[in-house]
Amino acid sequence: MDRAEIDTRIRSIIEPFNKKGVDIADATTFAGDLEFDSLTVMDFVAAIEDEFDIIISMNQQAEIETYGNLVDAVAKMVEA
Repeated sequence: MDRAEIDTRIRSIIEPFNKKGVDIADATTFAGDLEFDSLTVMDFVAAIEDEFDIIISMNQQAEIETYGNLVDAVAKMVEA
């Protein structure tokens, strides 16, 4: 699965969480731009994990600050 396909799938997952209708770019931040609170982050991460059949550890979550970071992290986990 290539990065573009992962990006497309994550965009469909993020849509219901994107309450403000923010344009999603690689530099979009979850805390600042999308204003995700901790509960939203947990629900969103669970949806990503279910979609790709992966586990995103708490350490990995702490390192993922932007949408681009998330796509890259998922791409690495899907390849492994």
